[in-house]
Amino acid sequence: MSDFNEIIEFIRAQVNKGLKNIPIPDTPRYLYDPIRYSIRSKGKRFRPILTHLSGRANNVDPDVLMNISLAVELLHNFTLVHDDIMDNDTIRHGKDTIHEKWDSSTAILAGDGIYTLAQIVLNQLPYNVTPLSKYFNNTTLDICEGQALDKEFENDQSITEDMYLNMIDKKTGSLLSASVALPMIYNGESDDRIKIYEAFGRYLGRGFQIQDDILEITSDSIIMGKSLGSDIQEGKQTMMVIKARDKFPREWDEMLSDSNLSDLMKNIPSFFESKGIIEETRLISKSYFNSSLDCLQRLDGIIVDELIQLVELIEKRTY
Repeated sequence: MSDFNEIIEFIRAQVNKGLKNIPIPDTPRYLYDPIRYSIRSKGKRFRPILTHLSGRANNVDPDVLMNISLAVELLHNFTLVHDDIMDNDTIRHGKDTIHEKWDSSTAILAGDGIYTLAQIVLNQLPYNVTPLSKYFNNTTLDICEGQALDKEFENDQSITEDMYLNMIDKKTGSLLSASVALPMIYNGESDDRIKIYEAFGRYLGRGFQIQDDILEITSDSIIMGKSLGSDIQEGKQTMMVIKARDKFPREWDEMLSDSNLSDLMKNIPSFFESKGIIEETRLISKSYFNSSLDCLQRLDGIIVDELIQLVELIEKRTY
């Protein structure tokens, strides 16, 4: 695993270098200062690492992989900037969010600029730009649909587990699918092979997002590097919330009605823990990580050891 960790750190360092080397004008500062602040902040770079590992397994040109991975990371940053506004988050990657440091108008424009940079970077590829751009844009629309569903679901007691999974397939899974599928599209792989990578990304996205919802409850803001508790305040419908109100409706309603906002931050995690919901949800997350690994086993003739190790690394994460 130490050699693999070195590979991950090398890719992360190269992606950070690539982001830093994207030419960004000095003026107008209203636009470009927040963009620099966003894309040069610390991040796990999980999605571009996925892109590189899937490309490495299929002998995609490293320069091509860097362009695709930078476009993917810029798209991810664009979504975070806008999501932070919509979800009232104040910390991201251990720093103030853009709308907190500046204001919402600045953050909206910066997000638009970051997405435009993603398109510019992607269009610098020498081949297959049209199918790549089409897939990239469809992925973006999927993410927007997922965020829209997430907002529509707030405080809606009728949301089911299937509806929640459909939402995270769009909001989280679609970009993970794109991270591994885009190098395959560039390579001209078959639709069947691309669909396997898409399924891998979708299952990985489910495991990752459900795990993230657990960490939102069980971790702290310093470790996570972002503001926690906003999901509770905004009435987000997570797997744990759905299970709590479906299995223990009376007790759940009483706990919500009897707790003020500050107490909710303590009472909800305690409720989830005492009712076994956190452990049950962890097992669901694990099942989706296992499903993602099953997809990799269907890729005949491809050495997928690094992708397997990445899934295992993600599954063990604490932030």
